Parts: sequence; structure tokens; C-alpha cells
Amino acid sequence: MSPANRRSKNITEGVARAPNRSMFYALGYRESDFAKPMIGVANGHSTITPCNSGLQRLADAAVAGIAEAGGNAQVFGVPTISDGMAMGTEGMKYSLVSREVIADCIETCVGGQWMDGVLVIGGCDKNMPGGMMGILRANVPAIYVYGGTILPGHYQGKDLNIVSVFEAVGEFTAGRMNETDFHEIERRAIPGSGSCGGMYTANTMSSAFEALGMSLPSSSTMANPHDETAAKAKEAARVLLAAVKADLKPRDIVNRRSIENAVAVIMATGGSTNAVLHFLAIAHAAGVDWTIDDFERMRRKVPVLCDLKPSGRFLAVDLHRAGGIPQVMKILLEAGLLHGDCLTITGKTIAENLADVPAQPRPDQEVIRPISKPMYAQGHLAILKGNLSPEGSVAKITGLKNPKMTGPARVFDDEQSALEAIMSRQIRHGDVMVLRYLGPKGGPGMPEMLAPTSALIGQGLGESVGLVTDGRFSGGTWGMVVGHVAPEAHAGGTIALVREGDSITIDAHTLTLQLNVDDAELARRRAAWKRPPPRYTRGVLAKFALNASSASTGAVLDAFEDRPA
Repeated sequence: MSPANRRSKNITEGVARAPNRSMFYALGYRESDFAKPMIGVANGHSTITPCNSGLQRLADAAVAGIAEAGGNAQVFGVPTISDGMAMGTEGMKYSLVSREVIADCIETCVGGQWMDGVLVIGGCDKNMPGGMMGILRANVPAIYVYGGTILPGHYQGKDLNIVSVFEAVGEFTAGRMNETDFHEIERRAIPGSGSCGGMYTANTMSSAFEALGMSLPSSSTMANPHDETAAKAKEAARVLLAAVKADLKPRDIVNRRSIENAVAVIMATGGSTNAVLHFLAIAHAAGVDWTIDDFERMRRKVPVLCDLKPSGRFLAVDLHRAGGIPQVMKILLEAGLLHGDCLTITGKTIAENLADVPAQPRPDQEVIRPISKPMYAQGHLAILKGNLSPEGSVAKITGLKNPKMTGPARVFDDEQSALEAIMSRQIRHGDVMVLRYLGPKGGPGMPEMLAPTSALIGQGLGESVGLVTDGRFSGGTWGMVVGHVAPEAHAGGTIALVREGDSITIDAHTLTLQLNVDDAELARRRAAWKRPPPRYTRGVLAKFALNASSASTGAVLDAFEDRPA
């Protein structure tokens, strides 16, 4: 039975037939519309953030495309939280929470209105994984439409982006930048609509979704203000209607091999540490067996091919002009690092979609390297373990001259006091900052630490000061930093037992994160440790703190099988 016939059967069965039809007639439907598939459009448009302020025209293009392809569009909204605006504030605790809210919204609307397919449009960071998780839970034919990246700002001959502002704060406070330049960078860094411009979290996830097979080829690095974004949204609607007709569902596409493709692209492009957390959650939603150790397995065999910010030179718009994700994927495919037989939402395989893409990058660009001359021979997202992170932690190791250090711990139980210590020049070369009680439960919401890491870089301490946290990092973060430490402090992890002055070793060569304190002393500290009371006892943050799984399993809220009865 076709989706339209199933819907017609649902509508016409029982005593609810007339009221159900009346509700649709009130929306302008005609009798003939009940034979057409009903397609949800999850619209992330908002005026909260530039990342999402340019999405309405894409939603309008998608609605027009759905109508032209013979479907009925049912538009509903999904929320967003601006990570860039919330960074360093209490609002940042809601960012990861919003991933779950977005997924819930999509699952609820698609299921509650028994939609035949869904097109999800998003921009800011958590729109991406939240949208994909909702798609996989609902498991009706679906496609993801990325709103597009932002164009760079400009000042004194240099390209600017959101991270330029955070790093300028550190430079200004260190006396390395005058007030005029500081304010000009602040005013010019974000010139219009679109998601943050480097290979930060939004562009990382959009690129990964293209490799996953759930977005159209060449759609993940476009600039939001450009006309091609609306054209791609309309094309996505047509492709989705074909998938509805073929009954091609997300879980037919998303499997272990397609996730390997996505992670290969994340490694090749130098993507965000957040991709680890989000793909653990996406795999969970898809019912795919995927662990944190799989990222390390992929890192060892996939080189970094792209010279992209935050640790490189170029932005996503430069990657797009250089051939985009299809060019990166074709290089990986030719090297045997991509599964070409994986199915995509187009109905074609990865290899078929890439058939006309050149095997080698163009010689007139410097963004994408050939496989023979990579930026780095192995991937950049290393999984570190040791007595400080027995379940694993995540470090971004590209761009560092020496990804190994041992130093004294400088311990902070919140982000604000850590940032104050940096700004007042209390942090010295060789220190290892420990920011704790910031995990999924302890934060709650696992806030990002872009403000302190950018301040360190701005003060010239990015490579000589370590930072270890059970919180997260922005996709714009780089430096000697290790996040997602698990178990987190609030769960009694070893990070809760660190004391000021303890010796800590970060070693990306041996994949080690070690607290250099003997077991007997740690046992004494553990016996004396008491879990602090929850910071929230009501509302969405309290619910997240109560239900969130470990960062090592994606910080998801429905991993009930992992919990004691």
C-alpha cells in the first residue's frame, strides 16, 4: 500500500472521517489532495541567530518543490539555540539540550500527523544532529537541507569569522590589540546570514550528512545568501517525493558502513570534536552498533586532506569553490577509504553520485590536498584514555607542534572562574587547566568552552597550556585541549578527584590522559568525595541532567538499556 493510500485509509476509517477531513479543508485542501503524500517541512527559521535567519526562503522553495512534485507540504517549526550567542553564559547549558528538543519535535510531528515523508531544514549546530536523530526515529522517507554557511567578514585585508571575535578578546586583554581594531573585528566578523564559516560544528555535520547519503551532493558547503541554496532546497523536495514513491527510508541508508563514510569525511576535513558526540547519538537513533573506539579506528586510517579553519587557513566557502565535499569524497573513494556501494537519498549509490567528479583536486586551489600530500597522515580527532578518562575523551590534535605535555593542574569547578583566571593572567605556560562539573549531568547540558580556549589562544598560550574538561568544545576550538572526559565529575569520574597542583599528562602520541597520582591516594580521595546537589530541580535542564547518558555514549536521553533496572 502506498503512503498516500495508507493516509487515505487512516482518514476514512471510523467515525473520525468527517472531522479529520474538515480540519484539512480548513487549510485549503481539496478532495484530490487526500490522494497525495503529506510531506512535513521541519523549518528551523528564526531571527534568534544569523545561522537560521536565512532559512525561510529555503522553506518556501521546498514547499514549492513539494507541490510541483505532487505532494502536500505541512510546515512546522523547530527551535534553535545560538551557540555563538550563548557561549560563556548560563544559556550555553541549553545548547545540547536543544538537540534533544529538536529531535523530539520532529519525531512528534511526523508521528502525530502520520506524515509520509519529512524534509528538515536547519542551520545552527544542534539543528543538524537533532534533525537527523528525529529523522531516524520517525523513519519515514526524509532528506536534510542545510541552510548554508556564512560569507566571511573582512578587516585590514583579512577574512573574519565568529572565532576571530573570541580570539580578539584574548588579544585585547593581553595588550596585543588596540581598542579600535577590537571593536572593528567585533562589528565586521559576521556580515550576514548563514552558519559559522570554518569547519566548525554546523559545517562539519552538514558535510558528514552529505557523505552519509542523507543530503544532496554539493549541498553542504554552499553560502546561505547565494541563490544555489534555494535551488538545492527545491531539488531536495523533488528527490524526497521520489523517495516516498520508492518507500526509501532513512534506516535503509544509515548503517554502519554509511556512518564510516561520514566519519571518514569528518576526519578528512578536520571537523569538529562535537561530531564524535553527535554521531554516537545518531547511531543510537538509527539502532547502529557504533562506539567511541570506532572513531579512533577511523582516525588511524584516514588522513586530513583539507586546510580549513580553525587550525588551517580556509573557510567553507573556499572549500565549496575548490570542489566541495564531492571532491573530498572522490579522493577518499579512489583511495579505498569510502564505501562506494552505500545507498543515498537520491536512489543512487555514493559511487554513482561521484562518477563525474575528478579523481584529483584541481591544481589551482590549495584547500583540498591530494591523498599523496595530505595535511596530516592520520585524522585529527583522537580518543584519549587513561585513569583520568577510562571511558574515553576527545582531543583535536591537528595544528599542534607537540601534542604532548605534562604540567600542574589548575582546577576550576565552573567556566566563569576559569575564564576570570585567564583574563587576570593567572594561567602560565605549562599549566593544565581542569574545568569540571560541566558534563551532560553536571553542567547540566555539557556547555562548550570556546570562551576560555579562545582567550588562551589570544594570549599566545594555545599550545603551551592544556585544558581538560568533561564539557565540550566549540567546533571553532583548537589548541592543547581535551574534552568529553568520561565518566564526568558529577558521576564520580576521576576528574572530580583532581586537586590543585596535581601532575597531569596529555599525550596524543600514546592516546593517554593520565592523572599522575597513585591508586592508593585516589582511593582515599574517592572515599571522601560527595556528589554535589543538582544545579536544577525543575524544567528541561533538570530532565536532561536526570536522563542523559555518558558523553562516551552520546549524551542521549533514551539509552534506557544502559541503565540499571
